[in-house]
Amino acid sequence: MACIFGGCACGSGWTQEMAEHNGRRPGEKPASGARIDAMATNYERAFEPRPAVYTAWQQLNGAIKAEMDPRRYELATLAAARRLRSSYCCLAHGTVLAERFGEPVTQIAVDHRAAGLDEIDVAVMDLAEQVADDATSVSEPDLQRLRDLGLSQEEIMDVILAAAARCFFSKSLDALGVRPDPGYRDLEPGLRQALVVGRPIADS
Repeated sequence: MACIFGGCACGSGWTQEMAEHNGRRPGEKPASGARIDAMATNYERAFEPRPAVYTAWQQLNGAIKAEMDPRRYELATLAAARRLRSSYCCLAHGTVLAERFGEPVTQIAVDHRAAGLDEIDVAVMDLAEQVADDATSVSEPDLQRLRDLGLSQEEIMDVILAAAARCFFSKSLDALGVRPDPGYRDLEPGLRQALVVGRPIADS
């Protein structure tokens, strides 16, 4: 699948998901100081009134992601974003899973339990969904399920942190009325339809 953002060679590591941490789109120069680049994505523009909050988000999410297997981070994030009905985050992280990891994202987005994922992946996505949906429902047996599959306490915590952090970002964007960038219209129609779970993609 070709990358939908101009100038982005997927093999180079530049993706929409990485822009979420770097604060710029592929090919753009970093913003200086607290200023957010005028050519930023819709989500970056939404944070222009509070650039310090956006910087803090980058640092928090970067710290969480740094401790995780990249693919597991994307699976957990997609699961949480779907439960939160965040089209923007589903599109961003679904695109990463499809382009960087070659995952059957359409099938995963429709029903991750029937998408051919292994037991660990399914359990990770189940936990991420549960955290996003109702964190008070997470019980010891839910965590033990992941321990029994070989995950350490730290790895389980990483999944929880990724899902909890996604609640902040996804809910902030949707409450602010932010719509996914128009470039996502170039995704394969079936994939696009599976990932648009809330607000529609912005017009060009």
